[in-house]
Amino acid sequence: MSGVEVITFGCRLNTYESEVMRAEAEKAGLNNAILVNTCAVTGEAVRQARQAIRRARRENPHARIIVTGCAAQTETQTFADMAEVDAVLGNEEKLTGASYRSLPDFGVPAEEKVRVNDMMSVKATAPQMVRHIDGHVRAFIQVQNGCDHRCTFCIIPYGRGNSRSVPMGAVVEQARKLTESGYREIVLTGVDATSYGADLPGQPSLGYLAKTLLKQVPDILRLRLSSIDGIEADKHLWDLIADEPRFMPHLHLSLQHGDDLILKRMKRRHSRAEALAFIEQARRLRPDIAFGADMIAGFPTETEEMFENAVRHAEEAGISFLHVFPYSPRPGTPAARMPQVDRRLVKDRAARLRSRGEALHHAHLDRMVGTEQTIIIEMNGMAHTENFSLVAAPGLVPRDLKRVIITGHNGRHLEMQVAPAMAA
Repeated sequence: MSGVEVITFGCRLNTYESEVMRAEAEKAGLNNAILVNTCAVTGEAVRQARQAIRRARRENPHARIIVTGCAAQTETQTFADMAEVDAVLGNEEKLTGASYRSLPDFGVPAEEKVRVNDMMSVKATAPQMVRHIDGHVRAFIQVQNGCDHRCTFCIIPYGRGNSRSVPMGAVVEQARKLTESGYREIVLTGVDATSYGADLPGQPSLGYLAKTLLKQVPDILRLRLSSIDGIEADKHLWDLIADEPRFMPHLHLSLQHGDDLILKRMKRRHSRAEALAFIEQARRLRPDIAFGADMIAGFPTETEEMFENAVRHAEEAGISFLHVFPYSPRPGTPAARMPQVDRRLVKDRAARLRSRGEALHHAHLDRMVGTEQTIIIEMNGMAHTENFSLVAAPGLVPRDLKRVIITGHNGRHLEMQVAPAMAA
């Protein structure tokens, strides 16, 4: 191989940062290199990264393999000890060209491979400018990094550090660059995006940032948020949901569970009732809004009754896109020291919750049939509606917006025909 290849795991923030990594590595003159941007959210994510590293080495015996991302930050020695790995960079180091100019030589001992600093010492997030997000028709903008909360199951603050925000002016400038490059849809992303602005002068909120972007960059046709914590929603965010057609009617919520005692043991900041109230208010303001959510099955001490509360919560909330995680103990987190649920039962509950999520998704697709929607065409013959439903759109031009009629679905994605007024 030649050039720089990037293998990305995990969240949209990682996707965005992978483009920064590629650009910085290429500017630094790196060649014949594979950058692996890892995720630490579950033990399975770490396992998949290790598997990808071994496969990359088999397929590219002479390439330099550099591992970074959250798992490299939190489990540095795990990756440094891999014979296939030439260097390990921390989450801060991966974003600077200097890191790629000062890589260790091939074949050095494990302790000499590591370039990982303490993330808790990082106090600011520098704006990272990109003009292109490889393989995507929507562009991601990092507006925030890190997290000040300490949910008992989560290792991510130790991989990302404390919460810090990108100044508003830098976000606006990045949005302008991306729209000039032809992107019509922008996604604002962060580790805890709704905490945006607490560390900036004047403490602007995420909703205020979104309002400002839509006002100052009129070429943004569609604006999304990646994932939010509903308990942190501000007045400006409610205004956008109610009154701004360019703000997309889809929110992905960090629910995690639906039993109040488990939520307390997770150290979440919302109750079941507060989560439902947020969803109900959003639906009153924007009836076409759809919700995704993350939920964990098999959290320590979870009884069958508590699990059933989680299932009912997903049903009562009407979650259209349910992401289910079997609980995975992460070393160093408080939950890893709690009484654990048997692994077979964890997997069984995750499968049952996924099954319910699939039924909720099927019902959501049923409701979409017969409606008229505006879709944005992806690179792979698929498209997304404003509420993020997947649509088969063969033969249409990527990045185009089309008005279509939803004619049916196959249980996984919608089917459509171009609306008559747009057919010409």
